[in-house]
Parts: sequence; C-alpha cells; structure tokens
Amino acid sequence: MTIDQNLSAKLDARTVAALADALCDAEATLRPIVALTHDHPNLSVDDAYAIAQINTARKLAAGRTIVGRKVGLTSLAMQQQLGVDQPDYGAITDDMLVRAPATLDLSVFISPRVEGEFAFRLGRDVPAGRYTLAQLRDLVDEVHLSMEVIDSRIADWKIKLADTVADNASSARLVVGQGMKATPELLDALPETVLTLERNADVVAQGAGREVLGDPLLGALWVVNRLGELGEDLAAGEIILAGAVHASVPLEAGVSWSVSAPGFSSATITTSD
Repeated sequence: MTIDQNLSAKLDARTVAALADALCDAEATLRPIVALTHDHPNLSVDDAYAIAQINTARKLAAGRTIVGRKVGLTSLAMQQQLGVDQPDYGAITDDMLVRAPATLDLSVFISPRVEGEFAFRLGRDVPAGRYTLAQLRDLVDEVHLSMEVIDSRIADWKIKLADTVADNASSARLVVGQGMKATPELLDALPETVLTLERNADVVAQGAGREVLGDPLLGALWVVNRLGELGEDLAAGEIILAGAVHASVPLEAGVSWSVSAPGFSSATITTSD
C-alpha cells in the first residue's frame, strides 16, 4: 500500500459527482475500482473531501445519522505504512457503529483491515470553533477501547492521500467496548497506555497512546478543530475515533479479535464470512 498526496487544482463539479458515484457503486457492489488519482492525477484533497461529503449526504438522505467522526493517519506506524505525513478524517454513521461483543460479517467488505484505537465520547455539544486540549478534556465524558475496521473501495489498497480522503478515510466500521469515565487521571495516563490487538488470543499488534500525535486526545482535538474551521458542530454523544496506535492488520474470518489495555474493558468481536 502506498499513499501520496496532491494539493493541486480543483476538478469541476460534474467530475466530482461522477467520482462520488463510482465510490458509492463500489461500496454497494463490493467491486473495487481503480484509484481515482489514476485517471485524475490532479485530484486535490479539497476535491476529495467534496466527494466524501456527497456520499455522506447520500447516507443521511437514506435515513442514516452521524454518530461520530474518525481521524486517521495520526500514528507514525500508519503514516509509514501508507507513506503520508498528515491526518485525514471521515464521518461515522449509525450503521457503521458496532457495540462489542459482537459478530462481524466480513462478506460485506472488500479488503478489510483492523486497527486498535482509543475513542472518546463527547459529553456536551461542541459548537464549531477553535478548542484547546484543556477544553477538549472537559468536553469528553467517556473513553472506549475500540477497533476500527478500514476497507478501501480502491482495488488492492493502491491509493494516494486524495483517494482515501474521498473514500471517507477508508472507514468501514467502528467497534467500541464499554466506556470508562474520563477522569483526569485516566486521560493523563493515555499516552503511556498500551493497546494490544489479539487474534485468537495471539498478540498481533501493540502500541501506546503516544503513537497518536504524542497523545490520543490530540488526534481528537485535530478533527474537532478541523471541523470547526469548516463551521461544523459536533453533538453530545458523538464518538471521536482518535487514530490507530499501530499499523493495520488484515481482518480474517472465523477468528476472535480483541483489543485490550490496562484499566479498560476489552472490546471483542468474532468474524464470519
């Protein structure tokens, strides 16, 4: 997998809409498409977010609701794995949220991978604006261990940054465990708290919270402020997925997967096909 980035000229609205249609069809049919940037090498990140917003609007029009946001590409491991040097973000709708323990059917994905992450539940509405880390700490009321299932509608994960941004940051599902009260002590400990991802009780990946921009709360802060720049509010109860603490792992069927960390309830899923 390789990602590159292109911040060049904008595409016309008709092309943006056509690329959104292509990604939407790929997700619905489970038939991946060639990278958008293959045929449109000047696809900018702004174009890509416009494409993602079209498909999010489609989901909302179909009755889905936004229950959270994800920030991705925040850890050095993921940036190195995908060859990029900046985060991205996407929307999490209600059909993407999975409460652990659960069984996850992998037949609805193309090429799923899994990452262990911290997730933060907002205890209050967050009007669009610029926030400090101290302010965000006061807005968060719970911390969850989570697994993000990522999936690319681009064939073979051959993507550039604009491709994954357009594809809703390659997000597919958010699996969350039981929430823990966001006490000052718990939040202070997050940078040194190690998440462990296990496959059938065998450790397959680990990483400390500090892998996410030095503190997973900084991952959440990044997306809150990025959305604030766009004039977008966040609602009480929304979950912010802070970003992976380790490189992603292929998600296989017929397996028990769990993410654990000291002081937290583990989150577990069983995968089927």
